[in-house]
Amino acid sequence: MVPSAGPEARAPAVQRLVIDEGSAGQRLDNFLLKTLKGVPKTHVYRIVRSGEVRVNKGRAAADTRLALGDEVRVPPVRQAERASAPPAPAREFPVLFEDDHLLAVNKPAGVAVHGGSGVSFGVIEQLRRSRPQARFLELVHRLDKETSGVLLLAKKRSALTLLQDQFRQRETGKTYAALVVGAWPANRKVIDVPLHKYLTGEGERRVRAVSPADDDGRRSITLVRIAETYAGFTLLDVTIKTGRTHQIRVHLLHEGHPIAGDEKYGDFALNKALARGEAVPGCRFDRMFLHARRLRFEHPANGETIQLEAPLPSECTELLSALPVLPAHP
Repeated sequence: MVPSAGPEARAPAVQRLVIDEGSAGQRLDNFLLKTLKGVPKTHVYRIVRSGEVRVNKGRAAADTRLALGDEVRVPPVRQAERASAPPAPAREFPVLFEDDHLLAVNKPAGVAVHGGSGVSFGVIEQLRRSRPQARFLELVHRLDKETSGVLLLAKKRSALTLLQDQFRQRETGKTYAALVVGAWPANRKVIDVPLHKYLTGEGERRVRAVSPADDDGRRSITLVRIAETYAGFTLLDVTIKTGRTHQIRVHLLHEGHPIAGDEKYGDFALNKALARGEAVPGCRFDRMFLHARRLRFEHPANGETIQLEAPLPSECTELLSALPVLPAHP
């Protein structure tokens, strides 16, 4: 037996992979990134551009959609050996809807939707662990770790593709409940402010509002409606027309009303006071008050309009119950 090359690498070899139902419909680049764990993304795209990756013996572009039964030839690629992470614990989440095509759960705050960036596992890994019989299970969209609420997953590749198309074309209705600091002006109903995503010096992902003239900005639109007014806070119904990273959090901050408990963009002194139970007597609140409460979409199999709702978590309702309600303005 040839000795192992050591912990740093495996001996590379040509791979010929046949596309099964779980991978059919996927883009070639996404399939390769998932298959070639530990290989830099730049190298994956380089071997595609150079023609070293073949689909049914022919060259293929990164955005080529793979079909059931396609053969993908992957050239020898050195993959770094990584220490195996402990398996994700099996966990189920409150189910809002499930059939043969879809699964919708009510995600709690503080749980990532998937592993990565210092997170060992998330909702998707825990659900796969708890459902070993599932042949296919993928996230349709994402929620921030700190955000709770409706999270949609696909149980078939065909459902995933059709649903992601709806999300890309903004044909879904997503409404969030957000408790912001201060009195939100009743006439402020549309926020149309470009956003720019960047990395801090520590490599942390952040977003900021920029002027329409900024070439780095991407147009972002958020609709806001006042649901209830409290002493020192306003509960908002927020609908997004574009799905930018941290869009709601940054748009509300830009208007001068950060979300209560937001550790990245919020009022840090107030957040500490909320967590200690000092800001609202008798109530400790130690999370971000942003909850994906409603999601509307067309079922990928029959076209039926599905509307899912996730009730506010108990910690959010307890905070609202402890806040004095202000009379609505005529």
